[in-house]
Amino acid sequence: MNFIANLLILLPARIASYFSWAGPLIMRVIVGYVFMLSGWGKLNNLPLMIENFTEWGIIFPKIMTPFVSGVEFFGGLMLILGLFTRIPAAMLAFTMLVAIKAAKWEAVDSLQTLLGFEEATYFAGFLWLAIAGPGAVSLDRLLLNATGNRSATP
Repeated sequence: MNFIANLLILLPARIASYFSWAGPLIMRVIVGYVFMLSGWGKLNNLPLMIENFTEWGIIFPKIMTPFVSGVEFFGGLMLILGLFTRIPAAMLAFTMLVAIKAAKWEAVDSLQTLLGFEEATYFAGFLWLAIAGPGAVSLDRLLLNATGNRSATP
């Protein structure tokens, strides 16, 4: 039993520990890039997006549309850089919940449908980043090192 635990649990964990920096970096870059582009597109098409937000029943669409578009653009950029990561990740996670409720909730007929939405996947990624942080390869880490907090985890 000890052999199986070492082979199937401890060995993969030991190998993965050499690459612990990669998971948060890859997640940040991919979702950050997607949302930076999405936010940029919305910021450049505000009248159409305001119309969409109005149809989805979002309150104060003329205020919320540029705000959410800015959160997506600047939040995505901040995620790519790993700058103040937990804040934009939490904001974008909340945005995904609102997107599901406002634009897709009527289509939900099962847990499978709900979890099949790309917004649910993005929500999980953003929530993970908000909890786990940006990882070692980030501006957050550089800022902590520059302030003498080398042992702190960003």
